[in-house]
Amino acid sequence: MPKRFAICLLPVMAAPAFATEDAGLLPYRDPVVVRTGERIYADYCASCHGANLEGEENWRDRDADGYLPAPPHDPSGHTWHHPDSQLFEITKHGIEAMVGNGYRSRMGGFGDILTDREILAVLAFIKSTWPKPIISRHNELNAVADNK
Repeated sequence: MPKRFAICLLPVMAAPAFATEDAGLLPYRDPVVVRTGERIYADYCASCHGANLEGEENWRDRDADGYLPAPPHDPSGHTWHHPDSQLFEITKHGIEAMVGNGYRSRMGGFGDILTDREILAVLAFIKSTWPKPIISRHNELNAVADNK
């Protein structure tokens, strides 16, 4: 894990309100946090990623301007392929900042719009919708990422 993740996430990981039973950062089992995340998702994310987490059509194919459409956050997408720390960084700083090397994305970071806790709540909501086998695989991924 790059040092900037550890530095950036230390205050979030230390927050007792977000302690989870599983590996990772997301309090996806906390119904209050999940409901909060669902409301924030509806306000800030659903217009691109879909009201039902379905993403935009043809999300794997670049559009005429060279951008990838917003991917789904349901099990058909790749969100669950990334550890919590990476999902948090992407949401907070934007994918362009994460990938670098001139990568272009229409999704900017939400760090100036949402608090760290609000970002975690949105991600917790998303994870709470996944089937148990996907959640288990995601938790395994987090365990590996947490031990690096």
